[in-house]
Amino acid sequence: MRLSDAVTKWITGTCLLGLAACGGGGSSNGTAPPVNQPPVFSSATSVSVAENTSGTFYTVSASDPDGGAVTLSVVSGGDEGAFTIDLEARTIAFASPPDFEAPLDANLDNTYGLTLEARDAGGLTARLSLTVTVTDLTEGLALQRTGSGFSAPLFVIQLPGTEQLVVLEKGGLARLLNRQNGTIRSVPFLDVSGSISTDGERGLLGLTFSPDFATDRTFYVNVTNPAGDTEIRRYQTYTTSPGQADPTTEELVLTIPQEGNNHNGGWLDFGPDGLLYVAMGDGGGAGDPLERAQDPDFLLGKLLRIDVTSDDFPADPDRNYAIPAGNAYPGGAGGRPEIYALGLRNPFRCSFDAASGDLFIADVGQGVVEEIDRIGTNEAGVNFGWDNLEGTEIYEGPDDPSFRDPVAQYFHGSAANQGNSITGGYVYRGSIAAIRDHYVFADFVNSNVWSIPEADLVNGSTVAVTAGMRLNDQLVPDQGSLSNVSSFGEDADGNLYIVSYGSGDIFRFVSMP
Repeated sequence: MRLSDAVTKWITGTCLLGLAACGGGGSSNGTAPPVNQPPVFSSATSVSVAENTSGTFYTVSASDPDGGAVTLSVVSGGDEGAFTIDLEARTIAFASPPDFEAPLDANLDNTYGLTLEARDAGGLTARLSLTVTVTDLTEGLALQRTGSGFSAPLFVIQLPGTEQLVVLEKGGLARLLNRQNGTIRSVPFLDVSGSISTDGERGLLGLTFSPDFATDRTFYVNVTNPAGDTEIRRYQTYTTSPGQADPTTEELVLTIPQEGNNHNGGWLDFGPDGLLYVAMGDGGGAGDPLERAQDPDFLLGKLLRIDVTSDDFPADPDRNYAIPAGNAYPGGAGGRPEIYALGLRNPFRCSFDAASGDLFIADVGQGVVEEIDRIGTNEAGVNFGWDNLEGTEIYEGPDDPSFRDPVAQYFHGSAANQGNSITGGYVYRGSIAAIRDHYVFADFVNSNVWSIPEADLVNGSTVAVTAGMRLNDQLVPDQGSLSNVSSFGEDADGNLYIVSYGSGDIFRFVSMP
């Protein structure tokens, strides 16, 4: 090596070393800018949510390692339609409270998939695949058998001031069941088996007590007479035995000619206004062939309201009552004065809500829809639309803006949230938290039982049964079986009962510890 070469290498190395140490003496080749990094999700990739949960259940956490802003978006193709996603607040909630018994995810297995994407200012992205598993919730409910051995039971109601429940059998016996020990008294409360017809949907269909039963000992029944017509009869109990009707006190209050052995309705009760309400079916036949429900000159297919404390028709043995003010056709102008509302097909069980005073009507559909209607005691003239409409669906048509849509409905079928013949229940105001302030009802054919919050049953909108809960998984009887739910009942303590027509059992709703 020549000396000049060594010197050159020494000088070059020294200069390079000096440049590295002193920053190049002001030259521009400093440290390279940092490489942009993609966003990072730090929130969980899976979460479990109990059924019936409402509100936010998950908060998305995503950030940019470089300290920049991150924008979130939803990647389509999953179950995102089941959720309400606030991308600004980064929160996720179910669009409606999930029901374990009626899942809405693509695979119907209560496992919902959702993909989120985070994007930084430089365009880099990251994705989070979130799995939401809905878990079954023990509703704190069960069925406790109160009585058994009844023949085709249709209704249950408490005998005021006693521990006895009155259970109506289709064949004409009203029997006394002790609600505490389940014993059935051998002597019936009432026996009309010899004065009624029971084929088809006929029989002993309804019973209610006078608001003044403690002093007047009076009660009313809805029966089908031997000719096949509806009769509202009045009886009194024996003075010395309030647990037994005196057959000699029978009085006919109202007779309504029937045209078939089905769609008889059967419900009656006193409203908070002290007046007697009677729900009548359209007289039978598919599609109301005689158009009775929309004809104001017939009582079929109507909700009636009468005053049984007086008599405006003393010369008519079939009309032993008065017409109250405020019905749909005052003085009979334009229609029968007994009519309060119209457009019903076969109202099978109705009830007044103890809190609001409103009447809830379960109206059995023709072939597509089962519906729940709601009406107050100051709303005379409401038309529920049958047979122009079946629920919210056109049946015969045309629709009319004056028709009142149901507050809830479900469609025919065999799935968890379907059925074929609604059985009306009650707005439960008792102590069981899972169903408190819910309207509880069922389907006669498949024995599905649901509850929907009363606050969601608002005129002007129609909700599906998925707005509430299907209760069958919780309502497991401690004895017997639940089949063909024909009615519900209440007692003075707020207990709710359910009537199993198929098995002859009466059950009480109870809470689970």
